[in-house]
Amino acid sequence: MRIAESELIINPDGSVFHLHLRPEELADNVILVGDPGRVDMVSEYFEDREFRHQSREFVSVTGTYKGTRMTVISTGIGTDNIDIVMNELDALANIDFETREIREEKRSLNIIRIGTSGAIQPDIPLGSFVFSHVSVGCDGLLNWYADRDRIAMPGIEDAFKEHVGWDRHLPDPYFVKAGQKMIDRFADCTIKGMTIAASGFYGPQGRVLRMPLAMPDMVNSFESFRYGEWRVTNFEMEGSAIAGIAAHLGHNAGTVCCIIANRHLKSSNPDYKSQVRKLVELVLDRLA
Repeated sequence: MRIAESELIINPDGSVFHLHLRPEELADNVILVGDPGRVDMVSEYFEDREFRHQSREFVSVTGTYKGTRMTVISTGIGTDNIDIVMNELDALANIDFETREIREEKRSLNIIRIGTSGAIQPDIPLGSFVFSHVSVGCDGLLNWYADRDRIAMPGIEDAFKEHVGWDRHLPDPYFVKAGQKMIDRFADCTIKGMTIAASGFYGPQGRVLRMPLAMPDMVNSFESFRYGEWRVTNFEMEGSAIAGIAAHLGHNAGTVCCIIANRHLKSSNPDYKSQVRKLVELVLDRLA
């Protein structure tokens, strides 16, 4: 089936609409970062850089690290941007831009997000690395796609909503596991996480400035939630959409974050860049 021009927009230079990448420019190993400035920090480690593209908040570089070809892309903040990035990455990998048809032989990408995060549990120290074995989408994005229950964890979703007193005006949360191959790469060097992917930084993460919250005890309820082996470990803002879309499309994806704040202890480390650099080095080595 041919995909219409209105559904997949291809720029005059043959690149995909938002990312401005051409299919041949995308490596099999993809690192996602939120901050456009962090793309250059990651690509500093590359032995060579094939190009540097920038369009809005989407900056991308493809190069080689220890003989392995990698692409690093900035996504900006939020799962709405992840919807763009993940769908366009899959289009680059699995749609023929000449015929606009889905390729018969599918290409599976290794996708890892490097982020920063606030811990919820008191025993998770500042500077530690949490890998999101499960991501909890509080944004509703995955609910726009058919067959979401095939990749979600409905039992834990129901228990979570009941425990926290989920407000009826909020989108239904979805729980999605990271790719097992990506989990295995980082199992021995990270904390096992179940991570809330919030739809904002303030109210959706329980911060109060001048507006009260719909669920005032939300953070405490997240902290006390238990379901078998699982507990909520930390907040971030993109991982659920990465895990969910990757699971739908057959890519191996996950999120690993450096803890820069602890919400239970009300502590933070604004001087966290050296720890993030250590995490970047860890991810590069594990991908290579």
